[in-house]
Amino acid sequence: MEIQPRRKTPVVKVASVVIGGGHPIVIQSMTNTRTADVQATVHQIIELIEAGSEMVRVTVNNDEAARAVPEIIRTIRDQGYLTPIIGDFHFNGHILLSKHPECARLLDKYRVNPGNIGKGHQHDENFARIIKIAVENSKAVRIGVNWGSLDQELVTDLMNRNARIKSPKNSKEIIYNAMIQSALQSAELAERIGLPSNRIVLSVKMSVLQDMVAVYSRLAARCDYALHLGLTEAGGDIQGVASSSAALAILLQQGIGDTIRVSLTPQPNVGRSREVEVCRHLLQALGLRYFEPSVTSCPGCGRTASDYFQHLARDISGYIHEQMPRWKDCYPGVERMKIAVMGCVVNGPGESRHADIGISLPGAFEKSIAPVYVDGKQLTTLKGEHIKEEFIGILEDYMRKKFTRK
Repeated sequence: MEIQPRRKTPVVKVASVVIGGGHPIVIQSMTNTRTADVQATVHQIIELIEAGSEMVRVTVNNDEAARAVPEIIRTIRDQGYLTPIIGDFHFNGHILLSKHPECARLLDKYRVNPGNIGKGHQHDENFARIIKIAVENSKAVRIGVNWGSLDQELVTDLMNRNARIKSPKNSKEIIYNAMIQSALQSAELAERIGLPSNRIVLSVKMSVLQDMVAVYSRLAARCDYALHLGLTEAGGDIQGVASSSAALAILLQQGIGDTIRVSLTPQPNVGRSREVEVCRHLLQALGLRYFEPSVTSCPGCGRTASDYFQHLARDISGYIHEQMPRWKDCYPGVERMKIAVMGCVVNGPGESRHADIGISLPGAFEKSIAPVYVDGKQLTTLKGEHIKEEFIGILEDYMRKKFTRK
């Protein structure tokens, strides 16, 4: 099955990054430090950027955080990082952006949740204040609806209307409609205030995979705004990675989505950058973007004689990751290269021939030799104690010949 063509959306420019309009899908992430702690926040922003995050969001929840934002951004820029920094506002964004004009000016984009911005007439007034500040500062805005903080007045109104019709819909359908209406009505109001469609990004995040997919699919069919995808409250570790990857893959396969974030519950001794790594692997697995050569390796079975192929696969992957900063400059296109590290004769030779470079290590009862294949043909056979070093030498030689700038 082929990935469907991307939705046609306006091009949204956020500083040096372009969202939508058929441009590559943008990876986002968010800090979890206390924003008022400038040093910790700067450190984590740099960690996320260096992992591959192309936009980084920070919490702006009080005066301390708003006052810290300019210093954070200046420090980041002084260190040579141009990555857009986004302000995440809930409840009091209209107050903070008004009180702290330098914060409003230096942030590259605002994120506002229409469900957390006041009730009744105050809702539209507060929202309008944020949008007017965005217009004055030429900023893009993500209108991020979240079912955990959905506009309850809108939900109640839709529920009451639904109760009066002859064949009422179930409550889940009402929630779906409320999510979509909240996003679209807010976007329409923003445009009436003066924010053009090419500065608007929408999201409708939910924590149940099938619900999230259903709502985004319906929203995509009803508008052409750029969309930010994410499964909220996905969990941590394997659960969060699996759930987020499945949800995003379904939508991306349909051509839906212009920016993505994988939201993972922090794990002890695991860097915040893990969510960025998952995004990169997901986009590369789908063939939507390429970041570094991929390594195909087998899972092992009773035929594999030792765990050497496991160590070799890990070491080759680590070597690739370490060398990519150099390779990107020296070998344009190298990120699309495929490498195979296989553990026995069953699939080893075949997978190695399908890769640009592959090695098939000996399994149980096989001769203790490792044939190496380059561009589908056997190049040599390795054996002894220095297979890894010799294979890396072959890899480097291949790249010099095939990818060096001419």
